[in-house]
Amino acid sequence: MLPQGIKIYLLLAAVFLVGCSGSIGGGGELAINDDVAKSLCVVDTPIRRLTRFEYNNTVRDLLGDATGPADVLPPEEEVAGFNNQAAALTSSDLLIEQYMKVAEDVGARAVLDIDALLPTCDPGLDGNDTCALTFIRDFGRRAFRRPLSQIEVERLKGVFDWAVTDPDLGRFEDGIQVVIEAALQSPSFLYRPELGGETPVEGDVVPFTSWEMATKLSYMLWNTMPDAALFAAAEADELTTKEQIAAQATRMLDDDKARDLIRNFHTQWLLLTHLDSVTKDTSVYPAFDDSLRPLWTEEIQAFVEYVILEGDGSLRTLLTADYSFMNEQLASFYGDDVTGSVTGPEFRQVQLDPDRRAGFLTSAGLMATHANVNQSSPVFRGKFVREQLMCNTLPLPPNDLVIEPPELDPEKTTKEQFEEIGANPACAGCHTLMNPIGFIFENYDGTGQWRDQQNGKDIDATGEVVQTDDIDGVYDGAVELAIALAGSTQVQECVSSQWFRFAYNRTVTSEDSCSVEQLNDVFRASDFNIRALLVALTQTNAFLYRRAVDLQPEAGGAQ
Repeated sequence: MLPQGIKIYLLLAAVFLVGCSGSIGGGGELAINDDVAKSLCVVDTPIRRLTRFEYNNTVRDLLGDATGPADVLPPEEEVAGFNNQAAALTSSDLLIEQYMKVAEDVGARAVLDIDALLPTCDPGLDGNDTCALTFIRDFGRRAFRRPLSQIEVERLKGVFDWAVTDPDLGRFEDGIQVVIEAALQSPSFLYRPELGGETPVEGDVVPFTSWEMATKLSYMLWNTMPDAALFAAAEADELTTKEQIAAQATRMLDDDKARDLIRNFHTQWLLLTHLDSVTKDTSVYPAFDDSLRPLWTEEIQAFVEYVILEGDGSLRTLLTADYSFMNEQLASFYGDDVTGSVTGPEFRQVQLDPDRRAGFLTSAGLMATHANVNQSSPVFRGKFVREQLMCNTLPLPPNDLVIEPPELDPEKTTKEQFEEIGANPACAGCHTLMNPIGFIFENYDGTGQWRDQQNGKDIDATGEVVQTDDIDGVYDGAVELAIALAGSTQVQECVSSQWFRFAYNRTVTSEDSCSVEQLNDVFRASDFNIRALLVALTQTNAFLYRRAVDLQPEAGGAQ
């Protein structure tokens, strides 16, 4: 006899793989007037697979399972700085098998409380078939983010019937469990197909349906499935105008679920994932211990979450604020940089010395991440500013170049040592762009603590910024630089571009020029308010429309 998991897998293949030979997204496009698409700023819409983060959030909201079941899946590949890019979210036989195992575990946990899954139907009173169909239609609608077709209902009912008649299973709960497993392995759950409606707005450019728009909004702004209000709006076909969509986006940003979006974006944009592996030489930095890493992360996350969702939402505040969020341990680590006393393990808003700290840019976690084990790193810090805040693409170092930080020299400062590296002709091209910016952060040691001296010498935190659009010049200290970055058009447009890539799950193309211009105009008019930018991301034609796709099966494909 086949193992139970293999039996279910083969059954699911029969249920869901039939008729899947048609193309969605990049292939199978209808002939289209390219001039129309370009004039409307509409590009191909790739199909998107749920990331592990989105899978976990979706299962949490779908079944109340907050165990993070997708954490066992392989991590996503990062493209253009983010792990949610559609082009990299490919599948494989191994991943499909892992999805099966995850679905089995989720289904088994879900049916432990069968009454919660069927609050309005009692199998003992209403009958197994009635309750199974009630569950399939309701659960399926939420899992697939749209109403099920009659064929889909019948197929899932067939899965249920198989389970309750199988000699190895046989219970009503077994049937419901297998239905859950089937749904969680369906492409309609794992992917976010956005095919568009049937009526073109112009040429072969079509709007998305209200059901598709509900899903687009929920995964953009919440990184999870739609809530009841979005489902109701989709049911009433009230997600078809810009005004309706903007109203929902504004409502959603007031919901606590938006915190997942803010944290997820900034974890990736600010490279906070690297914090997990940060370690320091305690003979050089005795204040460091492993317990600081989650505190550093939480400080930045709490700060950006507050500024965007509760504060003024301004990019300037993110870069220049003289406050942050800390608990007693972290405030003790910062020392004199924090005004007043902080007690207890809870994070709360604290006032910072405005001459030493400015927004997330000078946070200890960011400084510690972009530093070496036993010294600060002007290279890493300059590279971070160039790539993440200015959207520069730096040239790769020569293949034969051995990259190692200099040995500690008790007679020199870090700046003096790295100035010598930058003077090397083989290194000067790149290091001229990075090192001088990194020198501006030299008041922060390798753990992000403030220092006025190093090896008995006064810190020189001056550096010249070159080859930028609008902030070339000499700066003395990171606070001064942060103020300049906050007022830079290059930085403002870079931030807009970073949000575009993250929100749309793809890179910016030349065909996106009018959408990018629209976003930058709104961002500028709002005095660079991140919330306004997020709503504006739901108002571009790139978000509202797509090129039509041919859903006819390929010749010779399964029917």
